Amino acid sequence: MDKLKILVVDDESRMRKLVKDFLIKSNYEVIEAEDGAQALDIFFGQNDIALVILDVMMPKIDGWKVCREIRDYSKVPIIMLTAKSDERDELQGFELGVDEYISKPFSPKILVARVEAILRRTSQLAADEVLEAGGIVINKAAHIVTIDGQQIELSFKEFELLAYFIENRGLALSREKILNSVWNYDYFGDARTIDTHVKKLRSKMGEKGDMIKTIWGMGYKFETE
Repeated sequence: MDKLKILVVDDESRMRKLVKDFLIKSNYEVIEAEDGAQALDIFFGQNDIALVILDVMMPKIDGWKVCREIRDYSKVPIIMLTAKSDERDELQGFELGVDEYISKPFSPKILVARVEAILRRTSQLAADEVLEAGGIVINKAAHIVTIDGQQIELSFKEFELLAYFIENRGLALSREKILNSVWNYDYFGDARTIDTHVKKLRSKMGEKGDMIKTIWGMGYKFETE
C-alpha cells in the first residue's frame, strides 16, 4: 500500500523538520514547502496529496490565501498552524473550510493524532453509503450533498457534521458528544468550534437549516418534522 502524502508548509525549517520527523515515524510521506507560493506550486503540481498542514504567518503568500486558493479547487483536509490564539483567526479559519486549527506551541504527538483521525475519517467517508432525510441526500462515496435535488458545497468538516446529525436524527446531542464524534476524542476544543460550524452549515442549507435545532445549554438535535 502506498504511503499517504502530506504537504507541510512552514517558513521555519526547524518546525518543518519536527513535524516531518514525527509524520515519517507514523509511515507518511512528507513534502515540504517553505512559503505559500511554493506550497501552491507543489499542491497543484501533484494530484495525490492527502492532507495539508499549513502555517498562517508566511512570506510571499500567507496561509489564509493558500487555504483559499486550495479550497477553490479541492476539499483536501487542511490543518492550520498559528502562533496566535486570537479567536478571530480561528473563526476565519473555519469560515475558509479549515478542518483543524492548532496553536503553537503544540505537541507533535497530538498533531499526528489529529492527522490520523482526519485521514481515518476520510477513508471511512469513502464507503458506498447514501444518507437521506427530509429532502437532504448525502452520497458519502462521491462526497456530494443535495437538498431537494440541488447540490450544495460543504467543507469536509461541514459534510461530516451534517452526516453525523442525520445519522443521529431525533437524538439530543451534547456539544461534547459532537466534538468527540466529529472531531476526535482528544480534541481540546470548546463550544465555539461547534457553534461556528453549525452556523455556517445552517446558512448553506437554506430553509432546511431549521432542521438543526438548538437545545439551549446542551447542544443540538436534527429533526425533519
